[in-house]
Amino acid sequence: MTHMLLLYCFVFLLPTESCRTLCQVANKSKEKMPARPHGVCDGTCVANSHCSQPCPPDTQGNMGFFCSQKKWHKITETCRTLNAFNIFETNLYSAQPFGGNTKISEYARMSETITDMLMQKCPKDLSCVLRNIQQSPRIPGNIAVIVQLLHNISTVLLTGVDEVKMQSYSVMANHILNSKSISNWTFIPDRNSSCVLLHSINSFARKLFINKYLIDISDVFIHTLGTTISRDNTGKNFSFAMRINDTSNAITGQVLISRDELRKVPAPSQAISIAFPTLGAILEASLLENVTVNGLVLSVILPKELKRISLIFEKISKSEERRTQCVGWHSLESRWDQQACQIIQENSQQAVCKCRPSKLFTSFSILMSPHILESPILIYITYTGLGISICSLILCLSIEALVWSQVTKTEISYLRHVCIVNIAATLLMADVWFIVASFLSGPVTHHDGCVAATFFVHFFYLSVFFWMLAKALLILYGILIVFHTVPKSVLVAALFSVGYGAPLLIAVVTVAATEPRKGYLRPEACWLNWDMTKALLAFVIPALAIVVVNLITVTLVIVKTQRATVSSSMFQEVRAIVRISKNIAILTPMLGLTWAFGIATVIDGSNLAIHIIFSVLNAFQGFFILVFGTILDPKIREALKSRVTSAKWISRISENLSTDFSCQPTKGPS
Repeated sequence: MTHMLLLYCFVFLLPTESCRTLCQVANKSKEKMPARPHGVCDGTCVANSHCSQPCPPDTQGNMGFFCSQKKWHKITETCRTLNAFNIFETNLYSAQPFGGNTKISEYARMSETITDMLMQKCPKDLSCVLRNIQQSPRIPGNIAVIVQLLHNISTVLLTGVDEVKMQSYSVMANHILNSKSISNWTFIPDRNSSCVLLHSINSFARKLFINKYLIDISDVFIHTLGTTISRDNTGKNFSFAMRINDTSNAITGQVLISRDELRKVPAPSQAISIAFPTLGAILEASLLENVTVNGLVLSVILPKELKRISLIFEKISKSEERRTQCVGWHSLESRWDQQACQIIQENSQQAVCKCRPSKLFTSFSILMSPHILESPILIYITYTGLGISICSLILCLSIEALVWSQVTKTEISYLRHVCIVNIAATLLMADVWFIVASFLSGPVTHHDGCVAATFFVHFFYLSVFFWMLAKALLILYGILIVFHTVPKSVLVAALFSVGYGAPLLIAVVTVAATEPRKGYLRPEACWLNWDMTKALLAFVIPALAIVVVNLITVTLVIVKTQRATVSSSMFQEVRAIVRISKNIAILTPMLGLTWAFGIATVIDGSNLAIHIIFSVLNAFQGFFILVFGTILDPKIREALKSRVTSAKWISRISENLSTDFSCQPTKGPS
């Protein structure tokens, strides 16, 4: 038992801690534990309970289980075959057996970690553990031992890392990066093991000394390239092609350093890049994160003067339904971070990223976004609705022009129709520019056109909202204040200032603040950027604020309408309910309340039903304005009827006059 506990101390790689306490406990405990079958928990499975079982024969450690839905599920495993004695090709301690008479205090002074033994036995090439590591099973305990060994080596070796040591280091890492080991990373108790591995490899590679020649160390699941760079170079390119597993095709990745960046290097320096085809999946399995890495993980070790690099990732899953995110691995917070990178170009095959390497960010990849919906149903609804809306808005403006003189005789009606006409006109222009922007292929090929289209879409949609706000303020003004106290010219000037002035100011400031840094546009579409500069907030915040104000306005209208029904008969109450419903139906599209469903799409971005409702309500907004704002207005219908009647009357008169003229007798020649 004493020998076994000393062995545990070696395996867990404790460089200075004594095994005194563990051995004292072992000496006191003389009772033998009853043997239990491995992999099966004794006793009844009670919900949320835990149990621990020993590992199979010829392995050390244990397995932890958790009871869920009346079944035991394995959650941790430390089973291992590697230890301080069998990891080396030759038993280092064969001449120094530990007998029962060995004093614990003497052993504590002599204790050495696997790393210390490695540095003594094969310090030049680290090769004395390679054979046994490569032959060991990739079970969770062995993976944890190798991760800790790689970490210790990267810590102990401060200098003198040459190509031979790097080759041995890569062989050890390659064994546990194998695609067949991915599922076993899930059961390692230390969830940060994969992060420790990535950090250790990058740290060890940083100490690699590169002579004049290119270093190319290629294994199946880790590939290291290193070279020297200087300001005289025209550019550097690291290219990789690696398989995810035995059956997949090779996935490519490239690291590009531009000539302009290389000019920042004051003296010849080293540049190293490392590619991992499986590390993304291992990080996901180990950390239990709901993200999907969709390309190689590329690490770079560069001079601090280099601030920007380009990376080209071939996609593992070439689905066009999911958007790609360029990310960097945040070494302190152990997570993927979008702030480190910006996507430049994307298609179904690959993504081009611009990234900023630093002490925090040395590893980069692409993620497959989990909540992007590109449903054909949504596209069909959007374009069908926009087409109907554009026709409806043109008809709405034509009707307003036809009856304008008859429906704007009072000051209140004049201001109300000014708002309706400008809401229809700005929404018409916004829809047209939206279609123009959608037909542009993206900011990469049509950058200037994309900027112009995005600016006008932003401006006109904001104008729609601000004219809706102006109409809501008019309603509030009519409810709360005597209307004729302010001159008509002042009110008209205020309406146009709100309707066009505020949106123009917001749109101009947004493009001026973000476009110089190339952060105005989204990489994949002609619309406001979100990932890099959050320019989209310049639309979302004003729009949602206006929706809230307009909701308050509708509430006040309902309250005022309801007051008239107090102490009224049942018939009057029914009429009031009908009147309230009519007010809501008219005011909802006119005040843009349908856009409130946009909040639901943010909360549950993967729900297709919510997206369909949002698309229907807003794509057909022009049609709703025609119906509820124009056709259902009794004064407009009366004016149209009057115009039609007068047109018929004029037509009849003209017909009668022409008939009378044709029936007059002609005078003959005298």
